[in-house]
Amino acid sequence: MGIVVLTMKASVIEVLLVLLVTGIHSDKETAKKIKRPKLTVPQINCDVKAGKIINPEFMVKCPAGCQDPKYHVYGTGVYASYSSVCGAAIHSGVLDNSGGKILVRKVAGQSGYKGSYSNGVQSLSLPRWRESFIISGETTKAYEKPSIPGTTTQPVTLTQALAIPVAEATHRATSKPFAASITSSPRPQPVGHRSQEMGLWSPTTYTSSPHSPGASPEEMDSWKSGPVLLDSGLVPKEELSTQSLEPVSQGDPNCKIDLSFLIDGSTSIGKRRFRIQKQFLVDVVQALDIGPAGPLVGVVQYGDSPATQFNLKTHMNSQDLKTAIEKITQRGGLSNVGRAISFVTKNFFSKANGNRGGAPNVAVVMVDGWPTDKVEEVSRVARESGINVFFVTVEGAAEREKQHVVEPSFASKAVCRTNGFYSFNVQSWLSLHKTVQPLVKRVCDTDRLACSKTCFNSADIGFVIDGSSSVGTSNFRTVLQFVANLSKEFEISDTDTRIGAVQYTYEQRLEFGFDKYNSKPDILSAIRRVGYWSGGTSTGAAIQYALEQLFKKSKPNKRKVMILITDGRSYDDVRIPAMAAYQKGVITYAIGIAWAAQDELEVIATHPARDHSFFVDEFDNLYKFVPRIIQNICTEFNSQPRN
Repeated sequence: MGIVVLTMKASVIEVLLVLLVTGIHSDKETAKKIKRPKLTVPQINCDVKAGKIINPEFMVKCPAGCQDPKYHVYGTGVYASYSSVCGAAIHSGVLDNSGGKILVRKVAGQSGYKGSYSNGVQSLSLPRWRESFIISGETTKAYEKPSIPGTTTQPVTLTQALAIPVAEATHRATSKPFAASITSSPRPQPVGHRSQEMGLWSPTTYTSSPHSPGASPEEMDSWKSGPVLLDSGLVPKEELSTQSLEPVSQGDPNCKIDLSFLIDGSTSIGKRRFRIQKQFLVDVVQALDIGPAGPLVGVVQYGDSPATQFNLKTHMNSQDLKTAIEKITQRGGLSNVGRAISFVTKNFFSKANGNRGGAPNVAVVMVDGWPTDKVEEVSRVARESGINVFFVTVEGAAEREKQHVVEPSFASKAVCRTNGFYSFNVQSWLSLHKTVQPLVKRVCDTDRLACSKTCFNSADIGFVIDGSSSVGTSNFRTVLQFVANLSKEFEISDTDTRIGAVQYTYEQRLEFGFDKYNSKPDILSAIRRVGYWSGGTSTGAAIQYALEQLFKKSKPNKRKVMILITDGRSYDDVRIPAMAAYQKGVITYAIGIAWAAQDELEVIATHPARDHSFFVDEFDNLYKFVPRIIQNICTEFNSQPRN
């Protein structure tokens, strides 16, 4: 019996030893597998932009064929986050056109991005962007952190999330405490699929309550900040968010403009070119950085007749605007560009439609081929209303088609300058994307948007009024009414036209300076309050006084206009003060009444005298010169180079 018992004990010990050895071997094999984890690197599409991925650092795999020009890249070495990730990787030399794995790291936005041609990719320039990124080759060691069986699950950082080994993810997903927290939840709630546009993950993921029975404090923290795990891989909880969760941009304050896009919806453009036109708009608004403190954009589509798709205040960020543009459907009909420009001039830039007043008004007119109506005159009216008109003409008329063009060279004549700044002539719709950055740069160059500074809102106008005894009280009131009639024609504010006045006899008096009143009602009221002085006539001294006391405080970017009104010959010399006015850039209009000397008026007036000196027999006929003086001021303004 004792022998049997000993034999049985020996058998049991032998079995235990076998099991122990097998277990040790199994653990070694498991350890070997864990030591050689296989990285799961998501593949993205060629058109995925870095800004669409919220992680500050991530690894992705690019497919082949991302060298195509349609995948836009902005910058060299450091790229704007609006760039294609894979296109930038090829441009930087990290990848070739066959694709591969890359490591992307976000960095701060740059004040400018320089375009260059490298490795078959043409990158574009960009004035500024809110975020940048740099690219390096496949680096996996930093991500290889194999877990040891039996350890507690820890939260995964964003930089680890894109490259967690499958073995580690599987171990975490099947460890007992974690499994308990999943299975104990009666109704798992779907979070949803990964965005198709971002192209990183597709499996549906689920969340369950972190307060499930058996969940440890570490696991509860993991649910708050860590990823959601499945046996098919790992999806970071944060990565389910899209770009819309980033802080909403207030827009680029260096490009504060109110912009109207007039897009061609005529039948002749066709569906394919209409889609290219919409993509061009999307690219422009993405590069502009839309926001309430920066540029605002509305769209008008024209065909037979124009219609507003949305106004300036409808969409306050680039993403919403992009979505709205993609939903625009083609109207069809003729290409009545002139009617569309007239519509924008009368209706679009109103306060009710979101016009901000202090921001330059810009209209970008897209034209396929040529207009079917006249555009030159309506464009002039638009410019004189304070609108900077840009033309983008695509695939203009061939030689045999020019007979059908209503106004030859319409694009160069419709804009305010013939130096090419306000017009783009694009040979093909397929090359339209090359115009994005030049157009963005020009519409944001507010110092050169001279067409929004018209003759009505761009000057400091100083009236020098004769208050001598020969004028008389009644006629002096008539002179003041003339001054008021001229002033009413201008747009008056601190940033637009400003009005000042000097009265003179033997002496001089500053009635009010340019910075005294900032509205039209206040200016008209101030003119009415000017009191008649009476005395002699020292016109030369009055001009010198106006230069020193009035125009010396004129703003550098303002046109300086002096309008002198007198009824007699001066007691002093006017030639030297008139020359001083000319040298200081003051444009002088000399208005003579009754006994004024015409030869003296011509000396005072800016050359040519016929455009700047006027004579009237009676005070009561002064009002007749108001339209002519305004016309001359505007004609001269529009003829001067301003960019």
